Amino acid sequence: MAYGYFHRGLAAKRAVFHLFFRRAPFQGGFTVAAGLEAVIDFIDQFHFSEDDLAYLRDLKTDSGAPFFSSDFLDMLQNLEMNISLDAVEEGTVVFPYEPLLRVEGPLILCQLLESPLLNLINFPTLIATKAARVSLAAKGDQVLEFGLRRAQGIDGALTASRAAFIGGCTSTSNVLAGKVFDIPVKGTQAHSWVMVFGDEEESFKEYARVFPDASLFLVDTYDTLEGVKKACRVGQWLKEQGKKLVGIRLDSGDLAYLSIESRKLLDEAGLEDAVIVASNELDEYVISELKQQGATITVWGVGTNLVTGRSSPALDGVYKLSAIEGEKGWQYALKLSEQLTKISNPGILAVRRFYKDGKAIGDVIWDRELGIDSSCMGRDAFDMTKSYQYEECQSKDLLVPIFQEGKRVYKKPTLQEIQNRTKRELSTFSAGIKRFLNPHLYPVSLEDKLHKLKTEKITQLRKK
Repeated sequence: MAYGYFHRGLAAKRAVFHLFFRRAPFQGGFTVAAGLEAVIDFIDQFHFSEDDLAYLRDLKTDSGAPFFSSDFLDMLQNLEMNISLDAVEEGTVVFPYEPLLRVEGPLILCQLLESPLLNLINFPTLIATKAARVSLAAKGDQVLEFGLRRAQGIDGALTASRAAFIGGCTSTSNVLAGKVFDIPVKGTQAHSWVMVFGDEEESFKEYARVFPDASLFLVDTYDTLEGVKKACRVGQWLKEQGKKLVGIRLDSGDLAYLSIESRKLLDEAGLEDAVIVASNELDEYVISELKQQGATITVWGVGTNLVTGRSSPALDGVYKLSAIEGEKGWQYALKLSEQLTKISNPGILAVRRFYKDGKAIGDVIWDRELGIDSSCMGRDAFDMTKSYQYEECQSKDLLVPIFQEGKRVYKKPTLQEIQNRTKRELSTFSAGIKRFLNPHLYPVSLEDKLHKLKTEKITQLRKK
């Protein structure tokens, strides 16, 4: 694409693209934006190395001719990423069709960013959303991200650990993620530790000798409740040494029943402070069900279903051209489709969120050139019978400047600050939006003038 623009004299023509998604993952009612920090780092470091150019120079067409001309490769060598980027901050709750990123600049640069931006935003946004759902199900309990061994490679595991923390996880078992992102790391003993020793109780005691301040025993290697009894005896031995048992971990079986019985055994042994950690194919639905059944679990280790986004393994993010420089200013563009849901929005777009009494009540997508009134009308893009009037409301715009003409103007927040934003954001939405099954549909509409422009544009293009 970049090569084609270059040779048709279009490379420097200014353009606007938007990155958005069409459906919330997991059949949910909300999505948590993530991945912006990686986007910033990518743009900050963008360049074509000599090695890159050498590879491109060696690519051939089917006839054996060079695929790229030397003048194009010379241009790439000196290319600078002088674009303007506005984005939704990480940890912000977002909804379908809202632009997460707005990219404005030379057409060739905007086009070169398509695949990298989608790659850097789609997966972390998916995992941050899953983590937020799991954290909501846990209702304030600790959620440990346990997914390294099932993640899609080392890079996938690292991205997932960071995104899971954004969504609300309190720690990770991925020590490399702890090092790279300063996420608290937590872990427990493995079944192999118990199996190495001839006796289960001996294995617990030996573990306690090595980790007197971090003794958390995996009790289901053989017989779970018998394992709990042995853990209790070692816990009492620890108390005699002036230490305490941190807790036990359940990794199989009927977690509701076993946790209830384990709690009784721990309390009877005077180990009321010992926590019960659970793992084993957990997700938001299982955690919610276990809580309804009276499980006494207070720490949840969530792995495979979290870091793979198993039930919705990809966010359907897209990146579409919406405006191109013309002789008389901006020419707005949209993609038509036989499917109404796949028709894109034209313009240089932004998103405004409206609040009443501190609660989010609706979002309006608007165009920078057409503007938006303080008291505005929003029209549903897919249902002509629905409109939303926002009067006497508080509001904020979700897109913030990140780069202006290639210069970064945004200070990256800490990961803890991003996680705190997620918590604040979620607290402003109704319970119906956050419901896991059949969630309430949060209203996202097009500002009235933009809606009319889009309708006119569709009509014009249908006649061609």
